[in-house]
Amino acid sequence: MWLTYGLTIIIAGSWFTKMLLQRRILLCRTPLDIPILLFLLSQIISTIFSWDMHVSVWGYYSRFNGGLLSIVAYIFLYYAFVSNLAIVSMVKRLLLVSLISGAVVALWGLPSHFGYDPTCLIFRGTLDVSCWTADFQPMVRIFSTLGQPDWLAAYLAILLPISIAFCIKNSKSEAPNPKQYQNSNDKNTKRFEHLDLGNSNLFRVSNFGFWIFLLLSALFYLDLLYTGARSGVLAAWFSLAFFFILYFWTQRKQIRKFSILILVFFAITFFVGQPFSQLNKFMLNGIKTSISSTPPKQEVTTKPHAGEFGGTDSSKIRLIVWKGAIDAWLKYPIFGTGVETFASAYYRFRPLSHNLTSEWNFLYNKAHNEYLNYLATTGAFGLGSYLLMIGWFLLLVFKKISKSEFLISNQIPISKSQLGQLEIRSIRNLTLALLAGYLSILITNFFGFSVVITNIYLFMIPIFVFILGGMLQPKKQFIFPKSESGIVNRISLYQWTFIFFVIIASCYLLLTLFRFWIADKAYSLGYNLDRAGEYQQAYPHLQKAVDIRGGEPVFKDELAINNAILAGALLSQDDTKISTDSANFANNLAQNAISLSDFITSKYPNNVVFWKSRVRVFYSLGQIDSTFLSVSLEAIKKASELAPTDANISYNLGVLYGQNGDTKKAIEVLNNTVKLKPDYRDAYYALGLFYHEESLDKDGNVVNLDNQLKAIEQMDFILTHIASDDAAAQESLKTWENK
Repeated sequence: MWLTYGLTIIIAGSWFTKMLLQRRILLCRTPLDIPILLFLLSQIISTIFSWDMHVSVWGYYSRFNGGLLSIVAYIFLYYAFVSNLAIVSMVKRLLLVSLISGAVVALWGLPSHFGYDPTCLIFRGTLDVSCWTADFQPMVRIFSTLGQPDWLAAYLAILLPISIAFCIKNSKSEAPNPKQYQNSNDKNTKRFEHLDLGNSNLFRVSNFGFWIFLLLSALFYLDLLYTGARSGVLAAWFSLAFFFILYFWTQRKQIRKFSILILVFFAITFFVGQPFSQLNKFMLNGIKTSISSTPPKQEVTTKPHAGEFGGTDSSKIRLIVWKGAIDAWLKYPIFGTGVETFASAYYRFRPLSHNLTSEWNFLYNKAHNEYLNYLATTGAFGLGSYLLMIGWFLLLVFKKISKSEFLISNQIPISKSQLGQLEIRSIRNLTLALLAGYLSILITNFFGFSVVITNIYLFMIPIFVFILGGMLQPKKQFIFPKSESGIVNRISLYQWTFIFFVIIASCYLLLTLFRFWIADKAYSLGYNLDRAGEYQQAYPHLQKAVDIRGGEPVFKDELAINNAILAGALLSQDDTKISTDSANFANNLAQNAISLSDFITSKYPNNVVFWKSRVRVFYSLGQIDSTFLSVSLEAIKKASELAPTDANISYNLGVLYGQNGDTKKAIEVLNNTVKLKPDYRDAYYALGLFYHEESLDKDGNVVNLDNQLKAIEQMDFILTHIASDDAAAQESLKTWENK
């Protein structure tokens, strides 16, 4: 996202400078102006009424995509391209660059399926997959440079039909026939006047090019299957079927050249396999299994809905998350909870059934459905304008496709001077390919959510199609002042002055982005050191992140935790071992942690993550001063209000009640916790300990047999229904029996 912002700033500075030099404001209008402006307005209004305006403006930290600034950047790039580069040759050139980029990404990720990841070679010096944790297994599902298999699949599904269109363009049957243009006349060529093709050498046909793009298409499809992403594969199949059907419909006599493409894709699918288990019996491995005399080895599964790593099936979790998104929308139907605030919204409306999944303790900051995510966070206005933008584009394009001028036959004479060596059919095929790629985005967004690259294509593909299809009206431009030419021979002092300020502003924004990137790196290093228990080493990095970008609350939140833990560790030492300077430093850390936590929770009261961090801060300080435990208890109460179905928060609330001396309240809360999550081992164990504590008198003798039996019941439940070899439960029962 930072890279996108940086390029947007450079493009903006260049565009503004160009307008200053030409002494005019030039902004080309498009058929999507009203839907885009309505969508932008919905995001602005939702941000104004957001639960967390910082998140709504910048996007959820670590993703950033989807925040108001990112939407503004995508829309700006849309208008910047159409106002400056609205010619077919530029679209074609940019798509070629996109395919080259896709080839790099695909080639980078392919070796990881076989255990050789270039990323590990760079960071560890070993060409293997050892640099990845258990949650990232590229030999099971590759992800290349996109960080997640579903995102890579969505990216490749967009590029695949475009690559096929270039492949068709370079086939021999698509080569332009000079005799075709001999009888051209102005009447038949008027509808192609919008095609400013630039350098026709860019589109020269060659058999070599056909095989290059065929191999590229095969590479994209192979990587797509290796991602194991059902949504991405389904999107690719649907978009390719759409492209093939329209291609056959418009060129019935050109079907034979497509046979090799279809054969290649079927062969790859047959030998490699695909992610849908219902179709496995038709693949090579399935056929081998069915004809084998030895019955296949049964895979061990622990649950009826198991994913590739043994957890709950993603489709089951997705349905639960979708229900939470709909519940959030029903509570805030018009403008939602705020752009990109799904994490906070889902905590408050999370269904109880989520506690019974393998990801019960995960933080969900996306609805895993782009449309429901917009519905929950921006309400009916946000989703409605988003769907209007998509639907209006599709309506315009399908209306264009249905017209006779789009369905160009082989016999229509075309001016050689206008088209040169470029066959007009390739423009049509590329338009269909872009539309197919656009449809793939809509499908993958239904089962997941957008990332930066998919959102860029979501906004840029429509303008590419408008340019290729001649759907723009050049006369509909904002030009001020009115002039026939944008050429100015003399640059005035005022122009130089404004250009200077544009350059200074651009440099300042780029420098700011660079500093933000440095702060992100420092925070990431400090965060990872904290998770490794190296709090002292993490401290300078986290402090550096806050110093550089003090407006990011996530940085302050992590620094508060770090300071509290360091202060607790220092002040818990023997007085004879700690110097006065160290004691003063520790006290300053403690005060800083308290002030940071106070500031964050007061400014962002709806962010449950910050309240959970506040619990950690005051619990850590409570180890050296028990009065802080009451503050920690109040913080967990607030977190429980924001996340009423979160079993982990409920468990911690019960434990903190017990540590604050209110055992009866602890038992009450923990009983509610096991109702939220009936298989929660830690809650049963804590409940057993508190029941046992309630059964004792001040001398440690059991005086309340009923509570003691309930304590034993909790431990028996653990051993019977959760883990028969639970050592802690066995030890507790043994100790109580000895008493």
